[in-house]
Amino acid sequence: MVSVYDVPADALIEDVADRLSDRIEAPEWIEYAKTGQTRELPPQQDDFWYIRAASLLRKVAKEGPIGVDRLSTEYGGRKRGSNRYRVSGNSSDTGSKNIIRTILQQLEEEGLVETAQGQGRRISADGQSFLDNAAVDVLESLDRPDLERYA
Repeated sequence: MVSVYDVPADALIEDVADRLSDRIEAPEWIEYAKTGQTRELPPQQDDFWYIRAASLLRKVAKEGPIGVDRLSTEYGGRKRGSNRYRVSGNSSDTGSKNIIRTILQQLEEEGLVETAQGQGRRISADGQSFLDNAAVDVLESLDRPDLERYA
């Protein structure tokens, strides 16, 4: 049985993003929204919404139940020192909670994620099979000689 742990993350996220482009829809405001306070511009990728949704689905599957606060910390970045007259060290800041929450709500409407009361969100049985099917396809598309191990 192939799972999300058996395939490279970037290949899995790319495949899941393609599959999610038929199931969820990016909002109109995403072309104007930054992904966090540490960013200067909105994302430049055309398929940013689907890539972020695939990444969130994978994170929820691996680390769930997980909440929006912890996910925004993981999608955050480094912030430069705030006082321009003194040298101060860098600090970190969180990512956009609105983007994360909206994507999780869309994934929940599709039945891929479910709410764990008081704990955040976790992967549903349909979401786990969705990711496992994508992992099987990704593993078959890789040029690896050890495919017999998973048969």
